[in-house]
Amino acid sequence: MKNEKINAVQVWKQMEDLLAPQLNFSLADRVIYSHLFRHSRLEGKQQLQFSISWLARGVGLSSKFTRDTVRRLIARGVLRLVECNCRSQHVVRVRLPLEVKGICAEKIAAHRPAPALRVVINIEEADFLEKQFLRLAIHEREGGRCFYCSRRITRHRRCLDHVVPRAELGQNSYRNLVSCCLDCNSLKAERPAVEFVRWLYRERRLSDAELSGRLRALDHLAAGKLIPPLPGLAAAATERKAKDL
Repeated sequence: MKNEKINAVQVWKQMEDLLAPQLNFSLADRVIYSHLFRHSRLEGKQQLQFSISWLARGVGLSSKFTRDTVRRLIARGVLRLVECNCRSQHVVRVRLPLEVKGICAEKIAAHRPAPALRVVINIEEADFLEKQFLRLAIHEREGGRCFYCSRRITRHRRCLDHVVPRAELGQNSYRNLVSCCLDCNSLKAERPAVEFVRWLYRERRLSDAELSGRLRALDHLAAGKLIPPLPGLAAAATERKAKDL
């Protein structure tokens, strides 16, 4: 059979919070269930063949007490007996807590992992200064480099800059915000971005190729081609990016 990927921590929580309280597990019930789970489902085995003597040695209980506990777990539906032969070999399937009949449905629902929320962003209307994950997306888009001078920057030396200054009605749009170093942010001030990158070139902080690249990047930014990496982007924005590129 195909192996199952088991979350051992989740199963243990479900056993302690659901299975054990609702079925009044004794300490022996817990120990034997955990031991059989360890040697079967946790290793991807749907069924486990064992002898009572092997199980008794493994859990440190007497053979009689172990046999009685196994019978009790079978009767409660925690173990499903597949085979029991004359050589005292048992073949069982260890049911996970949520597979056992009689567990309260409401409590089961409370212990199921909540589905991940899918946030849909209308990228053209989003304020990219409003939330941290939107601000981080702008930084990620630039790949750890200053948008203006192309130098590597750390997260402690970076900031967001309005290409069109706020004083000139520049918006908090992904088309108008870039990640840059603190030096460029200070030097640029209220200057237009094109004028600033040309100044960097005149100051020999940009090569010919870098100047061309920065001017082209400014055009792409204004055209909406530099889309930050965000989950759940509106489909129209994603399709437009593919078409434009």
